[in-house]
Amino acid sequence: METKEILQKYGRKLEKEIKTESFSGDYSREYQQFKKDMLPQVTRYETICNAFGSLITIKLAKKDEEKLRKQLNTAHIELSPEKAMSLAVISLLGAFFIGILLSVLFFFINESFPFLLFFISLAIAMFLFYYTYTYPARLANSWRLKASSQIVPAILYIVAYMKHTSNLERAVRFASAHLEPPLALDFKKIFWDIETGKYSTIKESLDSYLDTWREHNIEFIESFHLIESSLYEPTESRRIEILEKSLQVVLDGVYEKMLKYSRDIRGPLTTVYMLGIVLPTLALALLPMASTLLQGVIQWYHVFLIFNLIVPFFVFYLTSEILLKRPGGYGESELLEKNPLYWKFIDTSVYTKAFLIALPFFLLGLLPLIFQYTPIPELFGLEKDLTFAKFGLSEKLFDFKTVGGQISGPFGAGALLLSLLIPFSIAIFFSLSFSWRARELIKARDESKQLESEFASSLFQLGNRLADGVPAEIVFSRVAESSKGLITENFFRTINQNIQQLGMSLEDAIFHPRRGAIIYYPSALIATSMKILVESVKKGLQIAASSLMSISQYVKNIQKIQERLRDLLAEVVSDMRSNMTFLAPLLAGIVVGLAGMITLILSRLQILMQTISGEELGMGVNIAQFLKTFNVTTMIPPYYIQIAIGIYIVQIIFILTATLVTIDSGEDKLKTVYEIAVNLRRGIILYLFAAFFSIVALSILAIIALAGIA
Repeated sequence: METKEILQKYGRKLEKEIKTESFSGDYSREYQQFKKDMLPQVTRYETICNAFGSLITIKLAKKDEEKLRKQLNTAHIELSPEKAMSLAVISLLGAFFIGILLSVLFFFINESFPFLLFFISLAIAMFLFYYTYTYPARLANSWRLKASSQIVPAILYIVAYMKHTSNLERAVRFASAHLEPPLALDFKKIFWDIETGKYSTIKESLDSYLDTWREHNIEFIESFHLIESSLYEPTESRRIEILEKSLQVVLDGVYEKMLKYSRDIRGPLTTVYMLGIVLPTLALALLPMASTLLQGVIQWYHVFLIFNLIVPFFVFYLTSEILLKRPGGYGESELLEKNPLYWKFIDTSVYTKAFLIALPFFLLGLLPLIFQYTPIPELFGLEKDLTFAKFGLSEKLFDFKTVGGQISGPFGAGALLLSLLIPFSIAIFFSLSFSWRARELIKARDESKQLESEFASSLFQLGNRLADGVPAEIVFSRVAESSKGLITENFFRTINQNIQQLGMSLEDAIFHPRRGAIIYYPSALIATSMKILVESVKKGLQIAASSLMSISQYVKNIQKIQERLRDLLAEVVSDMRSNMTFLAPLLAGIVVGLAGMITLILSRLQILMQTISGEELGMGVNIAQFLKTFNVTTMIPPYYIQIAIGIYIVQIIFILTATLVTIDSGEDKLKTVYEIAVNLRRGIILYLFAAFFSIVALSILAIIALAGIA
């Protein structure tokens, strides 16, 4: 007891004398920055889970719990696995019971049980369960893809720093300060775990973090282990050799993984194309005849349910499984939010402009329904269904048919042609709005890419001048003179002007938030090189020269590997793009023409047979039975079939473009938005031309053929 009292007495005395609030060590700054970046920005998913996840308690198997916990931790979501699973179960039960309630209500109103509504609600419930259950996995995969695209720059930062200062702790801190999220946050968590006492050394915390990459990027772990081993090398040359080897290990690992991935995804992508595009489109060609033979069992809303909800979900599921297997370490690492033109990307006014442009086309596409089901034509003294009588044809423009007081249709070629404007209006809305959001940012990125391609030689020149003893503040003007006609000339001249005319320091001349040269060329590679230059100049010109020459060689290696990876993926990428923007729209357009031709033939045959006298039509065929079997009024109007096909083409372009960009460049929102705009424009134009000429040509062919019979 005496010992305890003594400890308490002096403990209280020490607490009064030591003011911990004034402590400002390096790790505390890292810890404060990490708290600022990471602490409670409660996401929508976390809010929903916290609100509904506690309603029921789900006991998970140990294996499932560990798997889900790992996904949540990877995505930095502060939730328990039980709450995430509870939300999935509640989504399933909620949608299922709502579907049962609506079905029972419908049964009491119409005295017939709506099996279709029941199965739809069941499908929606299963979809919601799958979506909410796999949502942590998708978030974790998204985080991993973003972080893995920064692996090579991260190793480059650490290696460049440790070449002149052999201190792992400071090198990791340097990388965490200059990388962008999400990998920067992961590196800061390494220090946070030390600050909170979870680990006692940087090596323990680092090894624990690296273990999270074991299933996805073993080369990243090997590279860090090589960096750690360089600390124990007795000679300087051997230490530098091991550091350079660590970067080469990461580059080789990225190449080997993408090589294997490019081979593995060809089969699944072929499956996506056949099951998601070819077979559904061919099935649509049989719908007019099938709906006639089934006597109206298949309705137009069944088509929309299957081809605009179920099949797109199936394609989305298949492509998601492909993307989950994509290895990390390669892709766009630029943080879009840092771009000075980012405000244009998040500008929502473009949607209003695009909507006003697309709305007239959408209303024109609805003209057959407006004429038939609204009093608008009567206000202007027009008929509800116009005819081609002036051209000597008996066909009606919209061709609605009334049987037993029920209106069916439209079956006319005019209505079918007008329906092309509905998918066109949807495509033009997204194409214009997405293009306006992304075109200037993508232009700035292209200029940055051009600068990156020239930057390796410019870095070598910069390193040579520094090695000659030219101060860093003067060297940029000399390199700019030797780079005339290149984009790098403007970059170096901007830095020189900031130093000479505005009196900025080297760091401010490059990275000043308003005047820095880097804001005009937003590139992760250039920013990485310049940050290493600024840091190494503090150690001396020779060290800076050596660092820049090394980076120049690394840049050349990275560019070579990127070109090899593009070559590996070129076949897959070109196949997907041709399927999405050429084969699928062309095939769908021909199918629309076939549907219109089948409808026209059956309509004319029905009119023709009704004029034939007698009960038999050759070889004992009963006319009444024939007309009943091929009754046009029970057919799905090609007007609705075309709308379903057109919307499906738009959906497929959205899904496959996002897949294509992720395969080629990793998680890249800017490129996804821009590519969707371009592919929508190409795909929908080809589809409209193919459908228009198919409808016109096959309709004329059918009229000529039936004229000979009449």
